Amino acid sequence: MSTRKIAEIVKCMPPNEYDPSIQSVQTEHRLKLVEFWDIKSGSKVLEIGCGQGDTTAVLAYIIGDEGVVHGIDIASPDYGSPVTVGDSIDFLKNSSIGSRIKVDFETDVLSAEMDFPDKSFDYIVMSHCSWYLKSPKELHDILKKIKKWGNILCFAEWDTRVQTNEQLPHFLSVLIQAQYECFKENSLSNVRTLFTPKDIQNIVGSAGWQIVAEKTIDSSHLQDAKWEIQNTLASYKEELQSTNHLPHKFQALIQSEIYLLEAARNQDNVKSMSTYTFLAK
Repeated sequence: MSTRKIAEIVKCMPPNEYDPSIQSVQTEHRLKLVEFWDIKSGSKVLEIGCGQGDTTAVLAYIIGDEGVVHGIDIASPDYGSPVTVGDSIDFLKNSSIGSRIKVDFETDVLSAEMDFPDKSFDYIVMSHCSWYLKSPKELHDILKKIKKWGNILCFAEWDTRVQTNEQLPHFLSVLIQAQYECFKENSLSNVRTLFTPKDIQNIVGSAGWQIVAEKTIDSSHLQDAKWEIQNTLASYKEELQSTNHLPHKFQALIQSEIYLLEAARNQDNVKSMSTYTFLAK
């Protein structure tokens, strides 16, 4: 992995005032994904769930001046912290690779107004965004709708098949979030639906795609485990209080899981889960 390439991409992203190394780590991971997908220079790419642009930046760098990345996200520009998705994308679009990027926020892929001509894109990318969806049906419907828009689907999400004890706290934190999300009508949480690799494989197939290459990538060094654990422990009481009609036994179960998470976070080497990624046609 070229450190020069990573540094050039990081310069296009807004700096993290708390820890400048964070963006380098995140960018290196996205670069591994894009290299596995083998996206070519000059390609037209549709990125669904682009968020703050971590994958967008890498895509724009790889496709070169002749390529285009069209990002779509249902979030409003003021969503996100410590930098909003809108501010992050604005910074990216003002960088040396910004002319290759177009982003539409507050855009629902499943709305009747949202459409592209057949085969408008060489690749369609969904990178670490599926857990933001509200249900398995929503993922299925998106995958089915977008199939006519592009030739190849490039997909990545956390791999819930925990491989080491150090990854268990990360998994437990997202499992806790996913459980109380089942009782919500609306949500802005990081984890709204938890998909295992097997869930994803089944949904992809039922939507008409065929996986042609897949891989599990080591992402244990990413900071996301720490972030998710902190977020879960800081917000679970408010989440439970704001969700009506939760059974008392379920609330007790969540509290027991929180006790386990509090104990697990004190392990010396908490690590993020791996990432499951694939190409489908």
